[in-house]
Amino acid sequence: MFLKVRHNDDASLVEVLNVKQLFNPFDIRVEARLHGGEEMQDPEEYAKVDLFFPSGEALPRCWLDSHYQS
Repeated sequence: MFLKVRHNDDASLVEVLNVKQLFNPFDIRVEARLHGGEEMQDPEEYAKVDLFFPSGEALPRCWLDSHYQS
């Protein structure tokens, strides 16, 4: 799954490598690979609060907040 990540007022495309981490509200970080240039980048961990959909929409609250039903 591809998302965008905020980097110093800039947004870069990242490929989420473990979508289970993304869907789990108890995980605050996900493993993803930055897509930039021609070389494949090494995986890094990104905070889920810094991620959003390429359309500009935020991630669903149920993916971020373990107490979203409270």
